[in-house]
Amino acid sequence: MAKLKVVHYINQFYAGIGGEEMAHTPPEVRDGAVGPGLAFQAAFGDNAEIVKTVVCGDSYFNENLDKAKETVLAMVEGADLFIAGPAFNAGRYGVACGAVCEAVAEKFNIPVLTGMYVENPGADMYKEKMYIVATKNSAAGMRDAAPKMAKLALKLANGEKIGASVEEGYLPNGQRTNFFDTERGSKRAVNMLLKKMAGKPFETEYPMPDFDRVAPMAAVKDITKATIALVTSGGIVPKNNPDRIESSSASKYGEYDITGVMDLTEATYETAHGGYDPVYANQDADRVLPVDVLREFESQGKIGKLHNLFYTTVGNGTAVKSSQGFAKEFAQKLLDAGVSAAIMTST
Repeated sequence: MAKLKVVHYINQFYAGIGGEEMAHTPPEVRDGAVGPGLAFQAAFGDNAEIVKTVVCGDSYFNENLDKAKETVLAMVEGADLFIAGPAFNAGRYGVACGAVCEAVAEKFNIPVLTGMYVENPGADMYKEKMYIVATKNSAAGMRDAAPKMAKLALKLANGEKIGASVEEGYLPNGQRTNFFDTERGSKRAVNMLLKKMAGKPFETEYPMPDFDRVAPMAAVKDITKATIALVTSGGIVPKNNPDRIESSSASKYGEYDITGVMDLTEATYETAHGGYDPVYANQDADRVLPVDVLREFESQGKIGKLHNLFYTTVGNGTAVKSSQGFAKEFAQKLLDAGVSAAIMTST
């Protein structure tokens, strides 16, 4: 039996071209397996062969969607199976993986598969259109993701019956699949209860969403006398990122003085964020952190004054626990400084 011909899509980082500074790289094709494709090839064994690897920068794909898809599709022709990623928790990479898988499936009618962390925006956008294997939130999960993706990919390519998401490891896609478990539900429920009572780890079969409900503060009584602070998870930092805030999974936040700063210019500020297209934020950081508008409000008497310090970090893949720790620390600084309210911006 002939080996299945597989085409694999990856971004500039996994191709070894570079990080965010090379995200503008246009599509290119390479022979054989590259980067994570080597792990897939090992998992495929003699059943399939990665004949081509398509590489495209995240920014290029998302900024030139139609052109990028057309170019990539020309590189995919002749494949029996198409795999993208895994993208883990990288937002633009996830969206690109979903978009290119959708385009390949529509044009060539071949099986497609990708992998993402459940909170990747691409997962929400595409999980009902294709199979997306659930991965960990960073590339540290590659060893776990590649075998799971390869196994499901082969089943798809061979036309085998696909089981429930809990069996196959893909993200729930709204379709219910019946299957027989090895134990009755009553026994599983009692075992779970016993683990819970004993303080041991357990996993529910019906997880409920856990929303962090925050009670709103009272409105500012007189905004014209208020001191307003700016806080952002959009990664705006002074040029060259002096505190080296990470582009993903940030371990720190920055505190920067804007005394006398009327406008965040391209020469003086930029974003450190690795989860969205940085071009427009780098051209004018006020698009993410609106210092210019608040200075106008300050001069017009619409607010009392703009606080002289702003706080910034990167939300891309950053753990909730870390974010809560950052906020607890700088919120106290804002309170001690007599700040009346803060405007929190994202990306």
